[in-house]
Amino acid sequence: MFLAYIDPSVMSYTVQAIAGVAIASGVLFGVLWRKVKRGANKALRRDDNAGKEVEADIIRK
Repeated sequence: MFLAYIDPSVMSYTVQAIAGVAIASGVLFGVLWRKVKRGANKALRRDDNAGKEVEADIIRK
Protein backbone atom coordinates (compact mmCIF):
# COMPACT_ATOMS: atom_id res chain seq x y z
CA MET A 1 0.00 0.00 0.00
CA PHE A 2 1.32 3.41 -0.95
CA LEU A 3 0.61 6.43 1.19
CA ALA A 4 1.23 9.89 -0.20
CA TYR A 5 0.92 13.41 1.10
CA ILE A 6 -1.38 15.62 -0.97
CA ASP A 7 -0.70 19.29 -0.46
CA PRO A 8 -3.90 21.30 0.24
CA SER A 9 -3.00 23.79 -2.50
CA VAL A 10 -2.98 20.97 -5.06
CA MET A 11 -6.46 19.89 -3.97
CA SER A 12 -7.67 23.50 -4.13
CA TYR A 13 -6.33 23.80 -7.67
CA THR A 14 -7.92 20.48 -8.63
CA VAL A 15 -11.32 21.51 -7.28
CA GLN A 16 -11.11 24.83 -9.15
CA ALA A 17 -10.17 23.05 -12.37
CA ILE A 18 -13.07 20.60 -12.05
CA ALA A 19 -15.48 23.45 -11.26
CA GLY A 20 -14.21 25.40 -14.29
CA VAL A 21 -14.75 22.45 -16.60
CA ALA A 22 -18.25 21.90 -15.20
CA ILE A 23 -19.20 25.57 -15.67
CA ALA A 24 -17.76 25.73 -19.18
CA SER A 25 -19.60 22.53 -20.13
CA GLY A 26 -22.86 23.97 -18.84
CA VAL A 27 -22.40 27.17 -20.83
CA LEU A 28 -21.53 25.21 -23.98
CA PHE A 29 -24.59 22.99 -23.53
CA GLY A 30 -26.81 26.05 -23.05
CA VAL A 31 -25.51 27.77 -26.18
CA LEU A 32 -25.84 24.63 -28.30
CA TRP A 33 -29.35 23.96 -26.94
CA ARG A 34 -30.48 27.45 -27.95
CA LYS A 35 -29.04 27.02 -31.45
CA VAL A 36 -30.73 23.64 -31.89
CA LYS A 37 -34.02 24.99 -30.56
CA ARG A 38 -33.84 28.05 -32.83
CA GLY A 39 -33.05 25.84 -35.85
CA ALA A 40 -35.92 23.48 -35.07
CA ASN A 41 -38.37 26.36 -34.64
CA LYS A 42 -37.19 27.86 -37.91
CA ALA A 43 -37.54 24.53 -39.74
CA LEU A 44 -41.03 24.02 -38.30
CA ARG A 45 -41.93 27.66 -39.00
CA ARG A 46 -42.86 28.32 -35.38
CA ASP A 47 -42.63 31.79 -33.85
CA ASP A 48 -41.64 32.11 -30.18
CA ASN A 49 -43.13 35.59 -30.03
CA ALA A 50 -46.55 34.66 -31.45
CA GLY A 51 -49.36 35.73 -29.14
CA LYS A 52 -47.20 38.04 -27.03
CA GLU A 53 -48.16 41.65 -26.45
CA VAL A 54 -45.72 44.22 -27.75
CA GLU A 55 -45.68 47.65 -26.19
CA ALA A 56 -45.50 50.70 -28.41
CA ASP A 57 -42.20 52.57 -28.60
CA ILE A 58 -41.90 55.55 -26.28
CA ILE A 59 -41.04 58.69 -28.24
CA ARG A 60 -40.08 61.83 -26.36
CA LYS A 61 -40.19 65.21 -28.03
